[in-house]
Amino acid sequence: MKGEFQPKNEKVIVHGVLWLNSKFIGFALGLTCGLIIFITTNWLVIKGGDPVGPNLQLLSQYFIGYRVSFLGSIIGFIYGFAVGTLSGALIGWIYNSIAGFRVRLDGKSR
Repeated sequence: MKGEFQPKNEKVIVHGVLWLNSKFIGFALGLTCGLIIFITTNWLVIKGGDPVGPNLQLLSQYFIGYRVSFLGSIIGFIYGFAVGTLSGALIGWIYNSIAGFRVRLDGKSR
Protein backbone atom coordinates (compact mmCIF):
# COMPACT_ATOMS: atom_id res chain seq x y z
CA MET A 1 0.00 0.00 0.00
CA LYS A 2 1.21 3.42 -0.86
CA GLY A 3 2.29 5.52 2.13
CA GLU A 4 2.20 2.58 4.50
CA PHE A 5 5.65 3.28 5.92
CA GLN A 6 5.21 7.05 6.38
CA PRO A 7 4.81 8.20 9.98
CA LYS A 8 1.45 9.62 11.05
CA ASN A 9 2.98 12.78 12.46
CA GLU A 10 5.03 13.71 9.41
CA LYS A 11 4.69 17.46 10.00
CA VAL A 12 6.19 17.10 13.48
CA ILE A 13 9.17 15.22 12.06
CA VAL A 14 9.65 17.75 9.27
CA HIS A 15 9.68 20.68 11.68
CA GLY A 16 11.93 18.86 14.14
CA VAL A 17 14.57 17.85 11.63
CA LEU A 18 14.39 20.45 8.89
CA TRP A 19 15.04 23.75 10.68
CA LEU A 20 18.51 24.95 11.66
CA ASN A 21 19.31 27.26 14.53
CA SER A 22 21.01 30.16 12.73
CA LYS A 23 22.42 31.65 15.94
CA PHE A 24 24.10 28.42 16.94
CA ILE A 25 25.53 27.79 13.47
CA GLY A 26 26.80 31.37 13.39
CA PHE A 27 28.43 31.00 16.80
CA ALA A 28 30.04 27.66 15.91
CA LEU A 29 31.37 28.90 12.57
CA GLY A 30 32.56 32.16 14.14
CA LEU A 31 34.42 30.34 16.88
CA THR A 32 35.97 27.96 14.34
CA CYS A 33 37.14 30.75 12.02
CA GLY A 34 38.47 32.85 14.88
CA LEU A 35 40.39 29.93 16.39
CA ILE A 36 41.87 28.97 13.02
CA ILE A 37 43.26 32.47 12.52
CA PHE A 38 44.46 32.67 16.15
CA ILE A 39 46.22 29.30 16.13
CA THR A 40 47.71 29.74 12.64
CA THR A 41 49.10 33.17 13.47
CA ASN A 42 50.64 32.02 16.75
CA TRP A 43 52.07 28.93 15.05
CA LEU A 44 53.87 31.13 12.54
CA VAL A 45 55.09 33.50 15.28
CA ILE A 46 56.55 30.58 17.26
CA LYS A 47 58.02 29.00 14.12
CA GLY A 48 59.71 32.27 13.20
CA GLY A 49 61.77 32.85 10.08
CA ASP A 50 63.04 35.84 8.16
CA PRO A 51 59.71 36.92 6.67
CA VAL A 52 57.19 35.64 9.23
CA GLY A 53 54.04 34.48 7.43
CA PRO A 54 54.05 36.57 4.24
CA ASN A 55 50.94 34.81 2.94
CA LEU A 56 48.99 35.21 6.17
CA GLN A 57 50.06 38.86 6.29
CA LEU A 58 47.74 39.39 3.30
CA LEU A 59 44.80 39.23 5.75
CA SER A 60 45.78 42.76 6.79
CA GLN A 61 44.29 43.91 3.48
CA TYR A 62 40.86 42.91 4.82
CA PHE A 63 41.31 42.98 8.59
CA ILE A 64 42.47 46.45 9.63
CA GLY A 65 45.11 46.24 12.37
CA TYR A 66 45.98 42.59 11.78
CA ARG A 67 49.67 41.60 11.77
CA VAL A 68 51.45 38.29 12.12
CA SER A 69 52.18 38.78 15.83
CA PHE A 70 50.58 37.77 19.11
CA LEU A 71 48.53 40.97 19.28
CA GLY A 72 47.63 40.44 15.62
CA SER A 73 46.36 36.94 16.45
CA ILE A 74 43.93 38.43 18.97
CA ILE A 75 42.76 41.01 16.44
CA GLY A 76 42.49 38.24 13.83
CA PHE A 77 40.43 36.12 16.23
CA ILE A 78 37.96 38.99 16.69
CA TYR A 79 37.67 39.57 12.94
CA GLY A 80 37.45 35.84 12.21
CA PHE A 81 34.76 35.41 14.85
CA ALA A 82 32.75 38.31 13.43
CA VAL A 83 33.02 37.17 9.80
CA GLY A 84 32.32 33.53 10.71
CA THR A 85 29.33 34.44 12.86
CA LEU A 86 27.76 36.55 10.14
CA SER A 87 28.48 33.92 7.50
CA GLY A 88 27.06 31.09 9.60
CA ALA A 89 23.93 33.05 10.46
CA LEU A 90 23.45 33.89 6.78
CA ILE A 91 23.90 30.24 5.78
CA GLY A 92 21.35 29.16 8.41
CA TRP A 93 18.89 31.85 7.34
CA ILE A 94 19.19 30.90 3.65
CA TYR A 95 18.79 27.21 4.46
CA ASN A 96 15.71 27.87 6.62
CA SER A 97 14.21 30.10 3.93
CA ILE A 98 14.63 27.41 1.28
CA ALA A 99 13.30 24.73 3.63
CA GLY A 100 10.32 26.92 4.53
CA PHE A 101 9.61 27.51 0.87
CA ARG A 102 9.67 23.78 0.20
CA VAL A 103 7.33 23.09 3.12
CA ARG A 104 4.88 25.77 1.95
CA LEU A 105 5.16 24.57 -1.64
CA ASP A 106 3.62 21.18 -1.12
CA GLY A 107 2.85 20.99 2.59
CA LYS A 108 5.56 18.45 3.32
CA SER A 109 9.27 17.90 2.76
CA ARG A 110 10.53 16.06 -0.28
